[in-house]
Amino acid sequence: MKPHLRHSIAGWQIALVDFVLVWVSFVLSYLLRYEVEFLRPVEEANFASFESYIPYTLLFNLWTLLLYSSAKLYEHRRDRSLISEVFSLVNGASNATVLLMAVSFLLRPLVFSRLLLLQAALIAVALFVLWRVVIRVVRSRQFARGVGIERVLVIGSGEVARYVIRAIVARPDLGYRLVGFVSEAHQPMERDLGRVPALGQLDDLEQLLNSHEVDLVIITLAWHQQRRILELVHQLGSRQIEVRAVPDLFQLNMAQVKMENLAGVPLLGVRPDLQVQPGLLIVKRALDVAITLALLPFLLPVMLLTALAIRLDSRGSVLYFQERIGLNGKSFNMIKFRSMVQDADQWHAALFHLSEDDPEGIRKPNATDPRITRMGRFIRRTSLDELPQFFNVLRGEMSLVGPRPALKQEVALYKPWHHQRLMVRPGITGLWQVSGRADIPFEEKCLLDIYYIENWSLKLDLQILLQTIPQVLMGRGAY
Repeated sequence: MKPHLRHSIAGWQIALVDFVLVWVSFVLSYLLRYEVEFLRPVEEANFASFESYIPYTLLFNLWTLLLYSSAKLYEHRRDRSLISEVFSLVNGASNATVLLMAVSFLLRPLVFSRLLLLQAALIAVALFVLWRVVIRVVRSRQFARGVGIERVLVIGSGEVARYVIRAIVARPDLGYRLVGFVSEAHQPMERDLGRVPALGQLDDLEQLLNSHEVDLVIITLAWHQQRRILELVHQLGSRQIEVRAVPDLFQLNMAQVKMENLAGVPLLGVRPDLQVQPGLLIVKRALDVAITLALLPFLLPVMLLTALAIRLDSRGSVLYFQERIGLNGKSFNMIKFRSMVQDADQWHAALFHLSEDDPEGIRKPNATDPRITRMGRFIRRTSLDELPQFFNVLRGEMSLVGPRPALKQEVALYKPWHHQRLMVRPGITGLWQVSGRADIPFEEKCLLDIYYIENWSLKLDLQILLQTIPQVLMGRGAY
C-alpha cells in the first residue's frame, strides 16, 4: 500500500477500542445501578458483585464485534455516512441486549439486574458514536494534510465528468483529491475547471500517468465506447491503478433512476425530471422566514450600529441596491450595506476585465481594491455588509442557503451548464461560501452550486448554515 494511502486508525484498532468501550459501559452501568442506585433503589438482598456480570459483558462484546465486523464497520469506506454507521451500531447493540436478556431468562440467576443491561447498552452506543465522530474528525484532518487520500484522474469532459468532479470538490471529507481530467480523444482541448486542471486528451494518458501519481481513475466515457473503456481498464490494471466507470444513463442523476425487479431481471426506470417535492420547498421557505424573524431582534441593533459607522466614515447612502438575477432568471434588487465610495460603479472599466473565462471578474473581491472604504473593509471581512439581505429573504427574492445571485452582465457570459445555478432561489450563504468563499475560482463555484442543487435537502441546508458561522468568524476568503 502506498504511503499516502495508509490510515493512522486501522480496522483492528477501531475494534480494540470498541472492545474496551463495552467494558467501560458495563462498569459505569454497574456503578449507576449499585452505587448511585440510579432510577431505582437496590435492596441489600439484591446486591450483586461485578464479577457476576463479567460473562454477560464478554458475550455482549463478542456478539457486537461479530455483528459490526459482518456489517463491515471495521473496513474503511469513504461512502458510508455517519447516520448509516450509527444505525448499524444501534442495531448491533440492540441485538446483543436481546441476546443477553434471553440468556438471563434461561439461566435464571439468583441476583440479576436487567436495568443494568439496558443502561450498559445505551452507554455503549453513546460511546461507540462518540468514538466514530472522533475517527471522522481525525481522518478529516489527515485528508487535509494529504494522509489517506486517493489521487483521482477523471477521464472525460462532458456533463457526466463535471458531475463526478463537482461531487469530489463538494465532499473533501471523502478523501479524494483531483489530479485533473482528460478530454476524449480527438476532442477540442478543455480549459481548467476552477482549480481542477485540464491535463490534455485521452491519447496522452500514458504520458500523464508517468508524470502524475494517480491512485484511482474514474471513466465517464459514453457507453457506445465500450471497447475503449475495456482497453482502459486493462491498461490501468497493469499499473495497479483502481478503475471505476460511471454509467451515462442519459447523463442522469441517480435520484432520477428507479430500480425495479421483474422475476429476477433488473429494470431501470427513469424519471424525466429531477424535481424537489413541492412540500419540501414550502418547508424550506417557511424555515427561511421563521429563522429570519427569530434572528432580526438580535440583528437589528447590529445593523443600526453598522449603518451609523458607515455614515460617519464616508459620504453617501448607507445602503447599496444592486440588480441581481434570481430564480429562473428573474431580476431583483439585492440590498447590502455600502462598503465602497459613492461613485464606485464608475471605476469598473478601469479596474476589472469581463470575460467568458471569469464572468465574475466585474465584481471579483480584491483586498487592495481602492474603492473600498475604511469601514467597508471591516464590514466585508466580518460579513456585516450582507445583513440587509435578510430583508430580501423575507420578500421571497432570496433564501438563507443557495447559490449567490449573479449580475446580469455575468449571466450573459454563462455557458449553457452554468445556467443551472438559476434553478433555485439565490442564497445569503451557500456551499462554496463554506468551502473557501472568494478564494474559489468561478468554475469551481459553479460546480459546487450545481452539486448543491442536485443534492439539496433540509439537512444539507442546516449543515451549510452551521458551517457558515465559523467561516464568518474567521473571515476566510472575505475581502
